Amino acid sequence: MDYRAEYQKKLTAAADAVKVVKSGDWVDYGFCANHPVALDKALADRMSADAGLTGINFRGGIALWQPEVTKIPDVETRITWNSWHTSGIERKLVDKGIGFYNPLRYSEMPRYYRESIRHVDVAMIQVTPMDAHGYFNFGLNASQLAALCEVSDTVIVEVNQNMPVCFGGHEVSIHIDDVTMVVEGDNPPVAQMPSGAASEVDQAVARLILPEIPNGACLQLGIGGMPNAVGSLIAESDLTDLGVHTEMYVDAFVDIAAKGKITGRNKSIDKGRQVFTFAAGTQKLYDYVNANPTIMAAPVDYVNDIRVISSLDNFISINNAVEVDLFGQVASESSGTRHISGAGGQLDFVLGAYLSKGGKSFICCSSTVKGKDGSVKSRLTPYVTPGGIITATRANIHYLVTEYGLVNLKGTSTWQRAEKIISIAHPDFRDELIAEAEKMHIWRASNRR
Repeated sequence: MDYRAEYQKKLTAAADAVKVVKSGDWVDYGFCANHPVALDKALADRMSADAGLTGINFRGGIALWQPEVTKIPDVETRITWNSWHTSGIERKLVDKGIGFYNPLRYSEMPRYYRESIRHVDVAMIQVTPMDAHGYFNFGLNASQLAALCEVSDTVIVEVNQNMPVCFGGHEVSIHIDDVTMVVEGDNPPVAQMPSGAASEVDQAVARLILPEIPNGACLQLGIGGMPNAVGSLIAESDLTDLGVHTEMYVDAFVDIAAKGKITGRNKSIDKGRQVFTFAAGTQKLYDYVNANPTIMAAPVDYVNDIRVISSLDNFISINNAVEVDLFGQVASESSGTRHISGAGGQLDFVLGAYLSKGGKSFICCSSTVKGKDGSVKSRLTPYVTPGGIITATRANIHYLVTEYGLVNLKGTSTWQRAEKIISIAHPDFRDELIAEAEKMHIWRASNRR
């Protein structure tokens, strides 16, 4: 069947497409690299010209550039930006008073749309060009996009010829029949999220984790320098027959695959496939995943499902933390009340990896952090900074790693874990932490000093 006539019928200029937005609407931009570009600019232009268009609630996540609608006149009183996971750009929107975080377990997000949100006025997302069967691929983000489209009154797709095509899973495309309008953008390069160079601390942490990874392991790497440092070491290691099942697909996986270390032959499900729910990185990554038959994009309620994760033997999960207290509580979303990122799938992978036969989860952090005033603080603290958000509870943490060591906290009493956690703190802070542990009655007199 030829769908070109339907395509032409729905083809609309961006400036005309955004006229559907009304004051008070909820407008959803999707996720990460799928945020619209031409539609965002057109809507910002319309709002700048019409001060009466107000009270609009936007929803997105991991913004790789500042949305144009957040730059309009009197923005603080006219819009809200609601994020599923805040990038550095979105943190500035939070500070400005127009950005807000949506607390979540990322694995549940499609269900949030289908059962809790249930209604979105307008969805605007970037997609690949339509194929011969009438489908627009979601490209780098399966995530929750199918669920979003299902509950949206109006679905506007912005075609970008540079968006990679990612096949393999389910809920990775939308058909022309389910699209309200098609906008052909200017085909900008897909926004990149390069990883910073690994620091000496990142490399030290990575060297501690590498011996814990067996041949045939299935990998999940979180966002940030430390997980990428682990990936770089894996690429240069003697490890073989690795698998990939990860929330976020990052450049490190491309490097590992280039060394021939990823086969996926030991995976009990999705054998031979590298599974992810969203991807962000450099052009190297985008070129690699494009129409790659070893790649499998899938919605987050599959990828991050604890039951799916735990079915993969020797699952290795590696994620970052902002702060860990002496009880083993992991704060990965905020520093006190200062919002940093989001829960993402950290808890799902911590739980799923531990349930996996031979599986391990690692929470990584540098032992210290330098504040804007130049002061150095310990990331390992007596208790989470007041206002801080617990992402993984003390009962869930498995391995904790800093540049000073790696400790397994499973099966430990409060005094045992306090001792272990302090043992991998920066030496300058250990006596202070011991004194605090004594006040909190989690330090035995016979403990090592």
